[in-house]
Amino acid sequence: MRLKLIGLIVCLPFLWVACGEKTAEKAAPPPPEVSVVETVAQDVPLYLEFVGEVAGMKDIAIRARVEGFLEGLHFKEGSEVKQGDPLYTLESQPFEEKVAARQSAVAEQETMLAKTKGDLERIRPLADINAVSKSDLDQAVAAYEANLSSLEAAKANLRAAKIQLSYTKIKSPINGIIGRTKAKVGDFVGKDPNPVILNTVSRVDTVLVTFFITETQYLTVARYLAKEEQAPLEDREANLELILIDGSVYEHRGRTDFINREVDSTTGAMLIQASFPNPEKLLRPGQFARVKLAAQVVKGGILIPQRCVMELQGLYNVYVVDAENKVTIREVTVGPTVDSLWLITKGLKPGEKVIYEGLQKVKDGATVKPTPADMNAAKQGKK
Repeated sequence: MRLKLIGLIVCLPFLWVACGEKTAEKAAPPPPEVSVVETVAQDVPLYLEFVGEVAGMKDIAIRARVEGFLEGLHFKEGSEVKQGDPLYTLESQPFEEKVAARQSAVAEQETMLAKTKGDLERIRPLADINAVSKSDLDQAVAAYEANLSSLEAAKANLRAAKIQLSYTKIKSPINGIIGRTKAKVGDFVGKDPNPVILNTVSRVDTVLVTFFITETQYLTVARYLAKEEQAPLEDREANLELILIDGSVYEHRGRTDFINREVDSTTGAMLIQASFPNPEKLLRPGQFARVKLAAQVVKGGILIPQRCVMELQGLYNVYVVDAENKVTIREVTVGPTVDSLWLITKGLKPGEKVIYEGLQKVKDGATVKPTPADMNAAKQGKK
């Protein structure tokens, strides 16, 4: 009995160690699950964005070309108008009186011309037979020619008066959309030196977008196009995107119309104008939008979601999972962002796995259980 007790006492420590080892094995946590993205080398286009202002293909200011009181408006504000449609009517009585006076002057000169023509026709045969003096013939010819010139002058004055009368009826110069009127019936308009702009008609089936590009940006784009032997910016096909104020991408692409000849010495910027089709008339003058311009293409670039990158004191790091599912922290060099992705210029190779979700669960040297991340969601910056 004593020997059995001694044997039990001796075995107890070994039993306790064995049970402890089993408990430790049970308590060991499994490797944390993380989602990873696999790096792929691809050509990455880099874009520049600029704030642009929209204008109509033609924005025609409507002014009164003669002075007078406004008598009528013949359009609905904000509606489409056709070329030649009546817009405004000014009082016409003073101009009608002037036309009547000029018509009277023309009739008077026609009467005088008829008289001098008759005198000339009577004197000419008499002069041929020396029945009247040569000076009488010369006087008759001079009187006829003077009245002929006076008649032409009177007709010219009549045409000018009729033109002024026509200015009392203001018509649309183009097809387009008319805005809000700046003068009402009864207003006196057309007075110099600052005649009131009555309205503006804009042609918007195609719109113009103007924006400014810095000198540095212009040189970057121009050098890239020259290096790639591509057409200059102003000669390229429709390659501009327009991002509207709500963040949506306009469905029609635009092209550069012209680049200003000079850089503004006060701002260091250059004016660029682009045109965009606008068949649905979605864009209106005065809108602001962002113009997206392809500046260059990085060959064999690597893009990863911005969430993969950790920044600390200006240094950028990512967690890379190797073939044995071991985690290694690696320093990378980042370039510009492309939507929700970051261009990695140094530190990663194609085919490597970078942790996308679960960064807080891992550390350098840890073992993980990687699963592929949803790249569509990653590109959109979603979980």
